[in-house]
Amino acid sequence: MNSCLPFASSFRPPSLLSHRLFNGSVITSRTSFCVSRLRSSSRSRSIISFQHVEMASSASQPSKSVTTGDAIGASDVLQMIQSYQAEAARLPPIEEVRTILDGSVRGILSTHSQDHDGYPSGSMVDFAFDNDGFPLLAISSLAVHSKNLLANPRCSLLVAKDPEDCTDIVITLLGDAVVVSENDREAVRSAYLRRHPNAFWVDFGDFCFFQINPKFVRYVTGVATASLGSGEFTIEEYKAVKVDPIYQFSVPITSLMNKVHAEDTKAIVQHYTSIKVDSAYMLDVDSLGFNVKACYQGYNFKLRIPFPKRAHIRKDAKTNIMEMLEAAKATV
Repeated sequence: MNSCLPFASSFRPPSLLSHRLFNGSVITSRTSFCVSRLRSSSRSRSIISFQHVEMASSASQPSKSVTTGDAIGASDVLQMIQSYQAEAARLPPIEEVRTILDGSVRGILSTHSQDHDGYPSGSMVDFAFDNDGFPLLAISSLAVHSKNLLANPRCSLLVAKDPEDCTDIVITLLGDAVVVSENDREAVRSAYLRRHPNAFWVDFGDFCFFQINPKFVRYVTGVATASLGSGEFTIEEYKAVKVDPIYQFSVPITSLMNKVHAEDTKAIVQHYTSIKVDSAYMLDVDSLGFNVKACYQGYNFKLRIPFPKRAHIRKDAKTNIMEMLEAAKATV
């Protein structure tokens, strides 16, 4: 059977943040805010949010800069961000959901408690994904959630893109967990160890693999704010999309930019948003652009910065960034 080790040491769930009103926008006590526009499938609604860099049109739109004075007030900044983010090209919602999940390794598994009838039981678990985007779990038969799944396979897996930011996208897969057959065990084991190379315990006698067969995939943004957005997809829609090919290079690209070229990132953000941010920390990269966490006069917020053109390979992302930097420097 199968269960999961206590992985809670390095994972911290989103903290509960108090909020205050700032020029018509909800600002957390950590002074963070974001602006974005959500264009989802027919299952979700279109909103304007000052809380989270969400997902919008998949159409590749050229980046642009806006000419404004350097001295601008906070309310003007919010309006500029809103205007810029409304046109920022992003992955389609379902593609971003699939991509974020593929790049994640830890979440909260909720099962039906056998000890407390009718109540859910949550456990922190590590996971991997198969080629269809179905979660793979390595669980000990001694674990409570292993026993729960064997008695009732219906479960959910919750994954937060940014566990430190409760307003960022949170994804939930709802489905049925099944024990991986002996014939499929080696393939599943290999897939799991590719994501968790140090998980030597998967070969212990009390461990086995579960696969969650999703029925529905949901996402929500703007949790704990007035700017709530959500969407739901069927498993057919989920399986039909591919993982973004550039997102997998986020770590090496952002590490280099943040460690060596932080000023260049700031210059690009300043040029294309016309906001004289004090800093800009690159978070992740995909085919259509990148996301940053910027700071302006003590306020932290997330921004979407679209590429001039779609990146098909890693080199294209580098070329886009270099071209954007050249454009930024040309206006200094």
